[in-house]
Amino acid sequence: MLMPLLAILSGLLLLIWSADRFVDGAAATAGHLGLSPLLIGMLVIGFGTSAPEMMVSGLAAWQGNPGLALGNAYGSNITNVGLILGLVALISPLTVHSQVLKKELPLLAAVTLLAAWQLRDGAIGTLEAIVLLVVLGAFIGLSIWKGRQSEEDALSQDTRQDLEAGGMSLKAGILWTLLGLVLLIASSRALVWGAVEVAQAFGISDLIIGLTVVAIGTSLPELASSISALRRKEHDLVLGNVVGSNLFNTLGVVGIAGVITPVHVGSEVLLRDWPVMAVMTLLMLIFGIGWKGRQGRINRFEGAALLTIFIGYTSYLVYTVVHGVSSI
Repeated sequence: MLMPLLAILSGLLLLIWSADRFVDGAAATAGHLGLSPLLIGMLVIGFGTSAPEMMVSGLAAWQGNPGLALGNAYGSNITNVGLILGLVALISPLTVHSQVLKKELPLLAAVTLLAAWQLRDGAIGTLEAIVLLVVLGAFIGLSIWKGRQSEEDALSQDTRQDLEAGGMSLKAGILWTLLGLVLLIASSRALVWGAVEVAQAFGISDLIIGLTVVAIGTSLPELASSISALRRKEHDLVLGNVVGSNLFNTLGVVGIAGVITPVHVGSEVLLRDWPVMAVMTLLMLIFGIGWKGRQGRINRFEGAALLTIFIGYTSYLVYTVVHGVSSI
């Protein structure tokens, strides 16, 4: 049992470090190649922070553990909003200026509803997974088109400041992108192996392991990048990390896993995990867009509410494992 636990710990640590290097390298490379700061903020940084989830879920599906793949994706979404956004807003209230993010939030809500529709029969088949990837491709294409139409947005300003603070050359950017990718794959393999071994040893479902340990671990790059952006007062980049990551998790991570192998899930996902993810997404939408003339803003009280939901949900999952009771 010692080796699987060491594999989880070392895999998570290496995953966090390599994901950070990969995102920094990819963002710097894209900047040197002429990609606009807006697109780098929306796609490279927002989606790049989901690279750990993509690697872990893809490998889990390939090795015949689709529950771990889906749990990692949905659990990361819950962690991103509840733990990361909630904790960051509790430290310092976030004001949302970006019109791009205010348009992406309703899209994330719609994608979350699409996930429920696909889960209604207890499985995400190959065709449904392809639909998710097609929607992701359409979103990326639309984002590129819009990014070329308009350069001035609060998100692009935050991203420009982030890139200037990094000061990475093109050669260094390419090197760190490739090295980060290789280490992401290696650390993901170690993490998946360790998680599966521990789950089998203790009789815990791979879904629960994916929703808790693996989801929190693979979301740590988003936490690190969000706190870093908060220190530079780049509030829109903080929310952009979470929104972009959740979009990619729901569409890309689940889509890739479903293409590799159909993902069969129990009713607890639709009755327990999806509602928590949906409520958090709805709250983030309301807080981020604002209403009745209110500026989009996530204050400390709202951040505390998101964090409380996350702690309650995770504690409930742990309780069901420790006491061996039904989770629904």
